Amino acid sequence: MKETSASTQPSWLHTAPALPEFPPLTQNITTDVVVVGAGIAGLTTAYLLTREGRNVVVLESGNLGSGETARTTAHLSNALDDRYTTLEELFGKEGARIAAQSHGGAIDLINDIVREEHIACDFSRVNGYLFLPQDGDPKELDEELAAAHRAGLTGVRRLANSPTKGFQTGECLEFPNQGQFHIVKYLHGLVEAITRRGGRIFTHSHVSEVQGGKKASVTTANGATVTAKAVLLATNTPVNDRVVMHTKQGAYRTYAIAARIPHGSVTKALYWDTPDPYHYIRLEEVPGEPDGVSHDLLIVGGEDHKVGQGAPAESFRRLEEWMREHFPMMESIDYRWSGQVLEPNDGLGYAGRNPLDADNVYIITGDSGHGMTHGTLGAMLVADLIQGRQTPWEKLYDPGRVTLRPSSIKEFARENANVAAEYTDLLTGGDVSKEEEIEPGSGAVLRRGLTKVAVYRDPQGQTHTCSAICPHLGCVVHWNGVESSWDCPCHGSRFDAYGHLLNGPSNEDLAAVDQS
Repeated sequence: MKETSASTQPSWLHTAPALPEFPPLTQNITTDVVVVGAGIAGLTTAYLLTREGRNVVVLESGNLGSGETARTTAHLSNALDDRYTTLEELFGKEGARIAAQSHGGAIDLINDIVREEHIACDFSRVNGYLFLPQDGDPKELDEELAAAHRAGLTGVRRLANSPTKGFQTGECLEFPNQGQFHIVKYLHGLVEAITRRGGRIFTHSHVSEVQGGKKASVTTANGATVTAKAVLLATNTPVNDRVVMHTKQGAYRTYAIAARIPHGSVTKALYWDTPDPYHYIRLEEVPGEPDGVSHDLLIVGGEDHKVGQGAPAESFRRLEEWMREHFPMMESIDYRWSGQVLEPNDGLGYAGRNPLDADNVYIITGDSGHGMTHGTLGAMLVADLIQGRQTPWEKLYDPGRVTLRPSSIKEFARENANVAAEYTDLLTGGDVSKEEEIEPGSGAVLRRGLTKVAVYRDPQGQTHTCSAICPHLGCVVHWNGVESSWDCPCHGSRFDAYGHLLNGPSNEDLAAVDQS
């Protein structure tokens, strides 16, 4: 496994000490709960359960912080991307109220954990501002304000302009009591608290098999098995489910740029606009030497597209152009990175018992751009279920739910038609006709007889070949030149330049091919 799931490096990994290292699992062990995945969802679940005295084992395929959690922009918000007008239509007034309550509760829990465990992670409460693009319809804000109030967010108010310095939104909704933090520093605190309470963490321990039932277990690629009473898959997308969950959500790449700006030149707050593709904004203070703050990092994200179907370099170009237009005080760009989000067809993530599986196998997925709060509320929900407690959130986030509303059905059909169209790549020619056309440091798919192969030419000119067919459900992967990865355009599996697995739902590498 690589250090992270992509080649670009997020700011968080450079502005905090490295996360601790743990050994791989090498022998069979028994525990109460085994958590697969050491991102915010898995570690928060482990934290909550160890706090209640449960024995917990956490298994991570790579290093801590090597997955999608460290590639966030670390917004903590209950101003949800799919808007309360849409959530009310899909889930009713009560469903929208629970969505607001649960994401707000997740921010409160993070606040509580930071305070109780004395985690120095730059956590702060900030206001958030939802604003229109230049040609936006003010009616959209009026309708969202009314829906937010019906969902219980009565502190939300409509403003003619944000009361902020350095960036004024124009007409907007102000969401009070949002939050932000430094995700890697927060993970440090969770890991310390988990291990202090007896939780065991193993890295470089890729889980290849999951078994539910009375004797639930997970088995790693090297043959070591953890037997447990309950299993949680907190792996961004479920790797134990071959089809069902992957028809209910789409995988998207989202982009972020962190640019240096003078300290205090822009008010610290969260900002989101309403177009598609949308943009989201926050600031991070960077300590100076020997103390104090020397500058701020302006972190702007957006320009999403489906995995394997966009132009990453163009997304970065458009994002930088948008930033420079709206923030002329920008100085150097210090970091650029992309991350992966799962967009459910009906707008809300999934947390609970895995469909078509034993009652003691749980999943958390479908973050929809709210990975920090969804991962946290998912952990709260799953911890309650494992402890035998009822939760009013269970039905809303049930992974087995079916939302029979016109907009949800239309989105389900659109996403799965998009997937079906990608299979036509099996019948076409390659990106290039011969290996010699591939530039050093780049990759391309070639047709070889009845199949296709993925060829990477390293910077020294040596070629490396593997199958271009994703092991998950047989789509042809596409080269991502920004992240030096092979990306599956059907369900979002990703592999490094040499074919090694980076992201599920595939749970194995691209197949080797006969070099002759």
